[in-house]
This record gives sequence, C-alpha cells and structure tokens, in this order.
Amino acid sequence: MRANRARGWSACTFVIAVATVVLGTDSIGRAADPDALWKIVHDECVPDQRQNSDPAPCALVDQHEGDAKGYAVLKDIVGATQYLLIPTARVPGIESALLLAPDAPNYFADAWRELGFTERAEGFPLPRQAISLAINSAFGRSQNQLHIHIDCIRADIAATLQRQLGAIGDSWAPLPEPLAGHSYWAIRVLGDDLDRIDPFKLLADGVPGAREAMGKQTLVVVGAEFADGRPGFIILTDRANPATGDKAAGEELQDHLCAIAQTLHRSTPPEPGHSTVTPKGH
Repeated sequence: MRANRARGWSACTFVIAVATVVLGTDSIGRAADPDALWKIVHDECVPDQRQNSDPAPCALVDQHEGDAKGYAVLKDIVGATQYLLIPTARVPGIESALLLAPDAPNYFADAWRELGFTERAEGFPLPRQAISLAINSAFGRSQNQLHIHIDCIRADIAATLQRQLGAIGDSWAPLPEPLAGHSYWAIRVLGDDLDRIDPFKLLADGVPGAREAMGKQTLVVVGAEFADGRPGFIILTDRANPATGDKAAGEELQDHLCAIAQTLHRSTPPEPGHSTVTPKGH
C-alpha cells in the first residue's frame, strides 16, 4: 500500500486536537495512557488509510512493505515542528529484540526520510545540522509503543557538537563535554541518509553492555557536515542511571520550539537538490 502524501496542512489543527483528546497531557505534554500512541495508529490511522485513503489523525501511513515494516507519522501535541514516527507493528520500544533482527525495518532511516514534515511546519528547508531524531530509553518514556521524535536540535547542543566535531570518530567513545548535564557517547557516520546504517544495531554492536540492556539506552541522531565537507550524522547514546537520576531521555537534546532554524537558515545555503518542503516519496 502506497502512502497518502497529499495531506493538506489545513488538517494540522485537527490532528493536534485529536491527539490532545486521545492522549491527554501532563506538565510536559506526555500521555496518561501508555498505549495511547498504539491505539491512535492501530485503531484510527491504519484503518482510515485502508478504508478511506486518508491517514487521519496521522499525517501519513506508509505500509508499502506491509504492516510488519510499515510506519505512521503523527504530529506531536508538543511544539509546532515535532513529529513522531511510529511503527504500524507492535514494537514496545528500544528494548525490543525485533529491532536487532537481520530483516528489521530501519526506522531511523524512515524517520530521516520524513523530516519534510518538520520542514514544512517550519516553513522552509532546514540545514541537516538543525535536524535530530531521538528515542528515549524505557526509563525515560511514557509510551509503550516505539516512537522516534523528529524535530530540531537545541542550539546549545548543536554548538557543543560543533566544538567537539574533531573529537568524534568512527567508533563509539565518550563525548568530552556533557550534553544537557548528562554523559553521552558519540560516533560519526558518513552519508546523506541512514539507509545503510541502522543506529539500533550500531549501538548494540558497538557500545559495551548495550545489547544486553538496550532498554536502558537512549539514541539521538543529529545531522552533520564534517570538516571535509562530507555530509553525515552524529549518533549519540546515554544509559539510564537511577542512582544519578539520569533517565536516558535523549529527547532532552531537542528543541520543540526550533529556535535554531532561523539562525541556521540565514547562514547556511540549501544543500544541492535538497528541498523537502513537500514530503518525499519512496
């Protein structure tokens, strides 16, 4: 089934309203029902797409590779530019063994392809350095359905990563500076997209102890341009530590107000051929 990509942005208010009613919010905009995201996608978005070719209340349902590898994109109730990529299969979170299977969908690659929703909400294409993808640990989330946050990176985090760019290599290592008060490990990967790199597997295979305790890990992917001019990504991970109160919630590195967008938009020309104001097709 091909995705419906003709969603009008006049429907955005409707999406937010439905999400607010179904999810309910607390002081940080999280859901009271831990299965709320799953219910929205499974009970509303997927049936609407199949029956009406309209993914409402989601912005997109893509199941062209089947339900087991499909995903939905939903406007988050927090911020103007934050979207969530959510599998159409039941996947509880980062701890799921399904994510490390040889034929597992690469949900991070899917999320990067759908960054056009965030760009369109902002109103113009964003430099890759402004975009981040984040999944929280099992200790730092309120929802029991995997979801990747697509939104802007915090300006102070971007500045720290820029300072440390030369120290981030091709293998996992502790980042010399803390991020949001927490100790992260970092690795760089090269490429315009994530089609050949699955951050879940990169984490499980590269960070000592991660495979055995994936539920304690958070993952954040930040677009980057390295000193040699090659595009790529900085991938970050932190591990939950109850003793210090670190819940490993990588979403803390994102800015749901997207303040960085204006600064980078003024100073960085668009990448050649890069225009994602209209969401991309497959």
